[in-house]
Amino acid sequence: MTAQRSAEPLAEGPEGPEDPEGRPCDDLSRLAELYGVATSYQPSADRTVTASATALTLALAALDVDTSTPGAVRTALAARERELRERLLPPTVVCWSGAEPEAPAGLPSGTRLHITTEQGEIRTDTGGLPPGVHRLTATTPDGRTATSHLVVAPPRLPTPTGRSYGLLVQLYSLLSRRSWGMGDLGDLAELAGWAGRVLGAGFVQVNPLHAAVPGTPTDPSPYRPSSRRFPDPVHLRVEDIPEFAYVEDRERVRGLLERAGRLREAVLEKGELIDRDAVWEAKREALELVRAVPLGPGRRAAYVDFLAREGQALEDHATWCALAEVHGSDWQRWPEGLRDPRSPETARARGELMDRVDFHCRLAWLTDTQLTAAQRVAREAGMPVGIVHDLAVGVHPGGADAWAQQEYFAAGMSVGAPPDAFNARGQDWGLPPWRPDRLAESGYEPYRRLLRALFRSAGALRIDHVMGLFRLWWVPQGHTPTEGTYVRYDAEAMLAILVLEASRAGAVVIGEDLGTVEPGVRETLRSRGVLGTSVLWFERDWNGDGRPLPPESWRADCLATATTHDLPSTAARLTGEHVELRDSLGLLTRPLEQERAEASADTGEWLELLSRLGLLQGTHGGRGTSEEEAEIQAVHRFLLRTPARMVGVWLPDGVGDRRPQNLPGTWDQYPNWRLPVADAEGRPVTLEELAASPRVRALVEVLRGGDSPA
Repeated sequence: MTAQRSAEPLAEGPEGPEDPEGRPCDDLSRLAELYGVATSYQPSADRTVTASATALTLALAALDVDTSTPGAVRTALAARERELRERLLPPTVVCWSGAEPEAPAGLPSGTRLHITTEQGEIRTDTGGLPPGVHRLTATTPDGRTATSHLVVAPPRLPTPTGRSYGLLVQLYSLLSRRSWGMGDLGDLAELAGWAGRVLGAGFVQVNPLHAAVPGTPTDPSPYRPSSRRFPDPVHLRVEDIPEFAYVEDRERVRGLLERAGRLREAVLEKGELIDRDAVWEAKREALELVRAVPLGPGRRAAYVDFLAREGQALEDHATWCALAEVHGSDWQRWPEGLRDPRSPETARARGELMDRVDFHCRLAWLTDTQLTAAQRVAREAGMPVGIVHDLAVGVHPGGADAWAQQEYFAAGMSVGAPPDAFNARGQDWGLPPWRPDRLAESGYEPYRRLLRALFRSAGALRIDHVMGLFRLWWVPQGHTPTEGTYVRYDAEAMLAILVLEASRAGAVVIGEDLGTVEPGVRETLRSRGVLGTSVLWFERDWNGDGRPLPPESWRADCLATATTHDLPSTAARLTGEHVELRDSLGLLTRPLEQERAEASADTGEWLELLSRLGLLQGTHGGRGTSEEEAEIQAVHRFLLRTPARMVGVWLPDGVGDRRPQNLPGTWDQYPNWRLPVADAEGRPVTLEELAASPRVRALVEVLRGGDSPA
């Protein structure tokens, strides 16, 4: 098959063939489609935008496809068409358990199949295969042979049993009287134990706990990590490490505990921001002392097992950490030989730094141990789900994962979002995307190992921007987000791996599917048992009159909440204070009065619906509940009226916190990711105070059904 070529003259510039108006020629468009690179996108249902020749050329270049000239495009197109026409098997094949087994399409008659399962069993047909990622070999009658990864997954995740409600919180923001200046895994275990035993909560959802990229200062955002595979030891509760009690230098221990107290008091008593770097500096000093304490035989055996289980991935991560201590935290600026994790120079440096490599391996083990302990506490407290971990959409380009897994990342590309009604300039998140071709060729190995690591200590996993399982907006470095394009992933394979690993762990999966979602994505996710995310203020009849969606019209397969870490708190939205905050930071694009009026009208429509449903009555009558508390309680009564399988409460809403944890569109204008949970006056509230708060208890009674409207 030969693609039609444009009759218009082509410009042969440095970034590829295009017509005089910058549109891609037909050959380039056809080539892009064959590699899953979108030639257009729809910012709205009634508008289609054609991707530029530059966007297609650079996206294809990141996939190692030469499109520098019209001749190169024609050569690449012919090669790709021939490759697809002649190959026997795609790199990865998906088979859903229970479905009628079929031989992969396009195989010649008489082709023999040979399957080696994960368990080492040899099969000659695809029927009755156990779940797993197996090896499929096809041999044709004329002797041609091809191999492929065969993913066999359950048809869907099981629906969560019953209905549960839980708490949502950014862990760093939840300080107890034992924290070292920010919330830690000891606090998480305490929160889970209390919420499960006393409140009857079914889960606690936290922010990503991935390892951060160290810096001066460290980027506090949990959504731009160095590694998604390994957690950050800054979350460790140092006192809970058994060896800490045996540190010989008790004078230094006392000094460190006093220092920890000062860090804690700076936030809780003096109103200072959470200083992650100062916390890590103190904890690192303590952990150096801990490492000098010999492990007992049982602990040593557990550590050795951890090293064996994590293997090369852990060694790479720890090596990056050790090299970053010497050369800085951006591997792309290291000496050239060290930029390759498999080079002789890196092997030599690893040997020279083996003591530091072991230190960082030890930290990963300690953190993994405390994560597992927190989930164990949650389940022992009666939580049917327990800890809900959060998977960020990508990693920092200079971090450990990007260094260790270079072959899987698209060089010169960043993940973002196209221009839309909310952001005319689009978004560039600064995260390198995975290459779909390399993932498929490996049987999605890095993705599998990532999920397996997260599920080990999670009762559920929230996937940020779950639409990324289907496609991602690739932005070429040095270009604006408007010059990007979508690149498609094999969603069936990505979902099959997700369902496989979650099923093995017995875990729930929640997809963050807010914003613009491609048609059919939500339906596909639901068919595989992946829950969605529904936030009250966004749930309107967008296909009708745009009014608030009544509770019975909400979807059941979702986590329903009033807000998230990226949105105003419920109190701020009800009072309109979120508009005043944005105005004070110069973020409004329209006059203040217009923004106020629109926000007030939006809130008014919801309050009218709450009143009409009788949810604003019976607010713990006579117990001094303020109007604001009554409205927040009514919002959560409304959530209970929906069929949502999970209902989440933003924990700061329990004490009337006004400040969002993250204000999109800001960098240094607002203290994103550095605020403790606080009350309506901005006074930090400790975990102990939250547990004793009548306001929190009253809101929880609503969720437990103990406070029904009159």
